[in-house]
Amino acid sequence: MPVFSSLFAAVYYVADSVLSLYFWVVIASVVMSWVNPDPYNPIVRGIRSLTEPVFYRIRKWLPFTYISGIDFSPFVVVLGIKFVQVFLARLMSQMMF
Repeated sequence: MPVFSSLFAAVYYVADSVLSLYFWVVIASVVMSWVNPDPYNPIVRGIRSLTEPVFYRIRKWLPFTYISGIDFSPFVVVLGIKFVQVFLARLMSQMMF
């Protein structure tokens, strides 16, 4: 049984790290939308290519995320990331005991 708990702990930490990294990518995308950087910059293109497909699906699924010229799809993504992180943390704490 210690092998399975170690495996679950490793999967949890990797998933939490990936979700935290994506959280910061979403934040960077929001900041970039405020300053309007060079669209040909490879970093800008990378961040947009990582976030726009997810934002598009949120906009398509929840059409009210774009209100008065403000796009709330990044906010929905951040809430989703935090929900999954808290859910996984609670799941791991219950599995360890």
